[in-house]
Amino acid sequence: MRIPARFAPIVFSALLSAIMVCIVSGFVLTTTQGFHSGLAMQWLRSCATTWPVAFPTVAIVAPMVRNIIGRIPA
Repeated sequence: MRIPARFAPIVFSALLSAIMVCIVSGFVLTTTQGFHSGLAMQWLRSCATTWPVAFPTVAIVAPMVRNIIGRIPA
């Protein structure tokens, strides 16, 4: 399935932020609390509450980072 090119930055931001939120929240929860019976639900709740912050952040910051990287001479 292909998406129109105009939606690529939004899909990129959504996927990148979702992956990052899942990895980071899982890491933080397991390192601070260890493995326990309620970890999966706590992890899902953490992902659900932090992704709405991460998604617009990535959507706003990624173009700025691309711009900065583009200015670095090769």
